[in-house]
Amino acid sequence: MAAAAVAAPGVLRECGCKGIRTCLMCERQRGGDRPWQHSLQKTHCFIYYSDTGWAVGAEESDFEGWAFPFPGVTLIEDFVTREEEAEMVQLMDREPWKLSQSGRRKQDYGPKVNFRKQKLKTTGFTGLPSFSREVVQRMGLYPVLEDFQPVEQCNLDYCPERGSAIDPHLDDTWLWGERLVSLNLLSPTVLSMSREAPGSLLLCLAPSGFPEALVEGVVAPSRSVLCQEVEVAIPLPRRSLLVLAGAARHQWRHAVHRRHIEGRRVCATFRELSAEFRAGGRQQDLGQELLQISLSFQGKPV
Repeated sequence: MAAAAVAAPGVLRECGCKGIRTCLMCERQRGGDRPWQHSLQKTHCFIYYSDTGWAVGAEESDFEGWAFPFPGVTLIEDFVTREEEAEMVQLMDREPWKLSQSGRRKQDYGPKVNFRKQKLKTTGFTGLPSFSREVVQRMGLYPVLEDFQPVEQCNLDYCPERGSAIDPHLDDTWLWGERLVSLNLLSPTVLSMSREAPGSLLLCLAPSGFPEALVEGVVAPSRSVLCQEVEVAIPLPRRSLLVLAGAARHQWRHAVHRRHIEGRRVCATFRELSAEFRAGGRQQDLGQELLQISLSFQGKPV
C-alpha cells in the first residue's frame, strides 16, 4: 500500500466540540481562561501488564513495587499485519469522516440510538463495512471472542494537531453487551482507566523480578490506596486488539488523554448486544434483525 494511504489528513478548520468538550482548535479561538486546564488529575498511576493481569505502581512513584489484580482485560498484539492495517485505513479514508467531540472524527456503522430514551432506529443502517468481515472472523479464533457477534462498529480518528482525546466514560449497558473490542491502528497509545467509586484498593508488595515473580507468589495485602486517586495505564501497541469485560467494562471508566496521542491514531471499536436483545431477551426479535443487518457486511457510515 502507498504510504499516502495512511498519511495524516489536513488539520480541520472547525471542530465538533460541544459544552465543556474542547480541542486545540476551539481553545485557540476562545483564548482567555481555559477551564480544561484545571481538570483534576489522578494522584497515583499504575501500569497494567498484560502478561500477568496486574496493575503495578509506576516507577519513582509512592506506590512503586506495589500491585493489585486488574481483571477483565485481554490484549492481543499484532492482531493485523502492517499491510492489512494500511488497507483498512485506506478504505476508511474513502468514506466521509464526521466531526466529533474533543478533536476526534468518527464513522458510525450501527443503528441510530437515543440512549436516554432507550429507543433505536434501523433506518439507514446497512451493516458493518465489508473490510471488517475478515477481522470479525479472526476474532472468533480466540476463546475470549469465539461467540462475539458485533452489531456496531465505530471508527474514531485521533490527531495530535487537533488535540484529540476522549474523556473518562462507561459505555452504555442497555444496548451494548458484555465485551467492548477495539482495534488500535497507525500508532501506539495508552488507555487510561479510572474509578469514581468510594472505597480502597488492597495492594500486594510485588516480589523482585516482577512481573514473573508476581504470578508465582503473591504476599497478603499490606497497603491500600483510595480508588478515586488511582489511574491504571494500559499500553496499547500499534495493531493490537483490546477486549474489555467484567470489572474493566462495568466498574472502570476508560479514556484516552491528549498527551498520549503522538501521531495519527485510528481506533475501530466493535460492540455486541446486551442480554435484552439476545435470544430469550425482551427484544430478541429486534436484536436478531440488527445482527442480520450488521453481519451482512454491506454497510456505509450512517
